[in-house]
Amino acid sequence: MSNRPETLNDIRALLAAAPGPDGDAIAAAEARNGQLTKPPGALGRLEDLAIWMGGWQGTDKPHADAPQVLIFAGNHGVTAQGVSAFPAEVTAQMVLNFQAGGAAINQLSNLFGARMDVHALDLDRPTGDFTQGPAMDEAEFLMAFLAGWDAVDPGADVLVTGEMGIGNTTSAAAIAYSHYRGAAETWVGRGTGVDDAGVQNKTRVVEEAARLHAFPTGLEALRCLGGRELAAMAGAIARARTLRIPVILDGFICTAAAACLAAEHPGALDHCVAGHMSEEPGHAKLLQELGKEPLLRLGMRLGEGSGAALAIGVLKGAAACQSGMATFAEAGVSDG
Repeated sequence: MSNRPETLNDIRALLAAAPGPDGDAIAAAEARNGQLTKPPGALGRLEDLAIWMGGWQGTDKPHADAPQVLIFAGNHGVTAQGVSAFPAEVTAQMVLNFQAGGAAINQLSNLFGARMDVHALDLDRPTGDFTQGPAMDEAEFLMAFLAGWDAVDPGADVLVTGEMGIGNTTSAAAIAYSHYRGAAETWVGRGTGVDDAGVQNKTRVVEEAARLHAFPTGLEALRCLGGRELAAMAGAIARARTLRIPVILDGFICTAAAACLAAEHPGALDHCVAGHMSEEPGHAKLLQELGKEPLLRLGMRLGEGSGAALAIGVLKGAAACQSGMATFAEAGVSDG
């Protein structure tokens, strides 16, 4: 099912009917991997990544020649609760920086030959303060989700989604807490750099939001506690699944958005790998809940898709080895 969804139930049906990997391609990729000029398992996780990519791309020779990086920006009404060290105006200022090529994500996208697209989502109209009511009504949520859905290039062979939005670590923490509970403070980090009192304030906000929006489902959690940029990332990830495009998840905020898809359908993120583990304390817990082992651990906490974009290089390496190496027969090397 790849039809553009029009309702929340359409999205749920789409996730349930989404295609899986190509079993024949996986078998062929495994067979090819076993014939390459190296000891079995010598490339470690690169071998698993290459076979995983091949399964989604339908080939024994996977590729990462046309990566796409999508950056979505949104503003959050919950910033009225004093949860960020920066004002909401910074979101629009950073969008201009992305468009001018001056951010970290621009450099990493250029480095790995990725097409990068930036989508600012109604920055002059923040979402609702989710301690007072839902962040978005259904129409607003669908508009944001479909902005992500429509942004995916069907010709891409790897997708990265990133975000910019002052207040969105609070949104991610609220989503994670709503799905997995535990102590609220274990999901809350410093975000853009709040102090200890700021962390306590963010924890209060997360707890208040959980009381108001008790145990929402995956998409409802995204609607009630998310932001437009989180909904758009979820839309792009869901669209990539219908196109069988492998996805690299970025940090805490991206992973929280993705977790809402997994909460609706357990296999919804099978086409995704975790690009890195960020310094936001909730991210490690979230990856553990989703069963995702990060490719990189570099102490990054920037967002923007930067950690995932850096991991494009890992997938390029995996694909290059699987697709470009000679087999023992081709190289005239004895395999024992």
